[in-house]
Amino acid sequence: MSDDQDKDSKTEAASEKKIADAIEKGNTPFSREVTMFASVAAIYIFIVFFLPQGAATVAEALKDIFEQPEAWRIETSTDVVALITYVFSKTGALLIPFFTLLIVFGIGSSVLQNLPSPVLDRIAPKMNRISPVSGFTRIYGIQGLVEFAKALFKILIVSIVIALTLWNDYYASLESMFSDPLTIFSTMADDLNQIMIVILIATAIIAIADFFWTRHHWHTELRMTKQEVKEELKQSQGDPIVKARLRSIARDRARRRMITSVPRATLVIANPTHYAVALRYLREEGDAPVVVAKGQDLVALKIREMAEENGIPVFEDAPLARSMFAQVSVDSVIPPVFYKAVAELIHRVYATQPNTKRMT
Repeated sequence: MSDDQDKDSKTEAASEKKIADAIEKGNTPFSREVTMFASVAAIYIFIVFFLPQGAATVAEALKDIFEQPEAWRIETSTDVVALITYVFSKTGALLIPFFTLLIVFGIGSSVLQNLPSPVLDRIAPKMNRISPVSGFTRIYGIQGLVEFAKALFKILIVSIVIALTLWNDYYASLESMFSDPLTIFSTMADDLNQIMIVILIATAIIAIADFFWTRHHWHTELRMTKQEVKEELKQSQGDPIVKARLRSIARDRARRRMITSVPRATLVIANPTHYAVALRYLREEGDAPVVVAKGQDLVALKIREMAEENGIPVFEDAPLARSMFAQVSVDSVIPPVFYKAVAELIHRVYATQPNTKRMT
């Protein structure tokens, strides 16, 4: 019941990180039916291109042995070895292409589905592999039912095809048993060709369906709960609460550094209580005033308090204070659009306090 609830709670698509981790651990979508289709295709190619000539060669060799037994004396162990070597050489020439095709097509079907990579985790012992409960789930779960349906479909198709083929060629097969060996192999090859064509088509249909099913099932198994998504986000980007706290600490430190710069200001422009911008201007330092501090609400009140404690003039100009607060950052010179308004205020400072050296 808990497993069903856990699956029901997995409503989110797998993230790229989870997919990459699964692939790294060897958990990749793999269709056995594609490999089966590749094997059937290899067998069909062998039957069409290699079996006729190879079977004829083997039949001719057997014909020579049975029709001329006196040519093969079996008196010593050397004679027996020679006979076995001869038979195996003929059959080996027939079977080598068969096994080569199976190996090549089998490896090719696996590589085309997923690139090979060494994963030790897949061969590590796991208790769920020998657990009766896990085995029961695998057999009677959705995956087990799908595998059963595929096996049943293949058995039915193969049985029907073989039955129909043998029924149509029943008498011809019986007659070929008492005729030339070449005729036997030729008849068998024709029957196999008919059977393999239908099996090839059936396995192709199953392979295509299973290829997409395995990928769909793989992505479904990798789905995540909302909590898993949150945990992964914390691991990849950091805990949002911690990050917010760090940002808050950084802002507090920057604010304190800014407040300590207020005593160096030449004047403060304020909007009675909401905004305050502290400017520093000395002819020796630059051509334009620099914003050394700015703040809003409580910070603005703190800037005004620091300015009054250090005897720095405070000018109340609401539009100018709001505009400069929005457009100029701390430690930046004011843009030309504010030159005229600020110059008038600086002129008033210089006029009322001629000894500006104290502000350095």
